Formats: sequence, C-alpha cells, structure tokens
Amino acid sequence: MTAMTNDLSERVRGKTIRFSWTGGPTQGTTQEHLFHQDGTVEWHSVESDRKAAPKKAGAPPERVPYTAADVTDDICMVSYLSHSGYTLTVVLNFPAESIVGVASNEKNWFPVRGSFELMD
Repeated sequence: MTAMTNDLSERVRGKTIRFSWTGGPTQGTTQEHLFHQDGTVEWHSVESDRKAAPKKAGAPPERVPYTAADVTDDICMVSYLSHSGYTLTVVLNFPAESIVGVASNEKNWFPVRGSFELMD
C-alpha cells in the first residue's frame, strides 16, 4: 500500500521534522521523521541513536506510507500506521510548533502532545 503523492501536504512532504514528546507513552523522547517525496515516512529515536552501537549493514529503517493534509494555512494533519500495528495521527500547528494527537492500536488509545522542529 502506498500513499498518493499528490494528496500530501507540501508542509511535510520532503521534509525532516523532529517530534519532541511532552505527553503520552513516549513522553520525554524525541524522534526524527523523514517524510519522503514518494509518500513514505521513516523515523528514528534521537536519544537511542546517541547510545546505540552502529546499525548492521543492510538493516533499513522502517518505512511506511503516510498521509498529510492541510487543515488551514497554518495547521497540518499527519497520520501513518507502523509495522508494529500502532497508528500515529497528529496535528501540527506550524506557528506554535506544537503537536497534538493520538497514538493507537487495536487495543489501546493514547493522547499525545509535544513540539516539533523543521530540520531542513
């Protein structure tokens, strides 16, 4: 399954964005998300990268389809389903650089909150 690239917000498409979580199950962590032009996203934890040993050659990061839609000129909704079965759906407020949303799977639902930073 792949996302249609013409339905992706230019606010995130082709961008690297760091999500820093202040609420929810990943509170206190930061993940860097790379939203590819082709409608896929990959991410990694910034904290674990500092502590971890180098990755094995040939072990690609998880990369899944995402959707991104502008709600207003300043607000964008982003959502993706990871291979682990968790869906992350967040609203990015660009002037405030804030995130609010939900992480969920078939059994659990968690409100999430944080801030973000455009890396490029």
